[in-house]
Amino acid sequence: MDQHLQLAVNVLDAKSLVASVGVIGILAIIFAETGLLVGFFFPGDSLLILAGVAASSAAEKVLGPGAQMSIAALLIGAPLCAIAGAQLGHLLGRKVGPKMFDKPNSKIFRPEYVGKAEEYFEKFGPAKAVVMARFIPIVRTFLNPVAGTLQMPAKTFFLWNVVGAFLWTETMLLIGYFTGDQLAPVIDKYLLPAMALIILISVSPIFVEIIRERKKKKAAAAAGGAEDGEPVGSGRHRKG
Repeated sequence: MDQHLQLAVNVLDAKSLVASVGVIGILAIIFAETGLLVGFFFPGDSLLILAGVAASSAAEKVLGPGAQMSIAALLIGAPLCAIAGAQLGHLLGRKVGPKMFDKPNSKIFRPEYVGKAEEYFEKFGPAKAVVMARFIPIVRTFLNPVAGTLQMPAKTFFLWNVVGAFLWTETMLLIGYFTGDQLAPVIDKYLLPAMALIILISVSPIFVEIIRERKKKKAAAAAGGAEDGEPVGSGRHRKG
């Protein structure tokens, strides 16, 4: 009973996961996070960085005896699993997306996700949308089925899925691999702030775009008011 409880808690702890599941487990989690909609809670970014540490010379120092992993297996397997997972998500979206997201009372599969994702695609285009989503937790899980629901062409999705998967997995793995010795003394204290910084950098283009959009709307509203030439509340629309 205690072991099962500990396992359930450790699912959210990247360090515990890496120390427990090995290369095959890491690859399975990457697939689940990107392909199975229930996998959105997995700590994908920190998991990959710690997997890179586990393949470095600092593996035993950080994760304990027997934690050493193969960097070659991770560099080949992680992007392949990320690609396969996203393709599954896209396929699910194409086949059952409308039914899945047409549930107003659902806490996970909400219709507004489709609308928000559609705006996201329109603002950034399919290429940027799919690639950037890889670096944003939760978004990388839900964007794939939403892309399928919006009938994003399979060839277009596959191309940018491959690009995004390689950029995301290889970047995170190599950060851990090449900085393992430096991270070892402070990894428990600074891993979460470091991940927060990476996520912030990843989503910064979205914030910039939102700010630009708001400025455009304000400018358009001001221009519209000037053309009208009437103050608000002038009674223009009153009857009689």
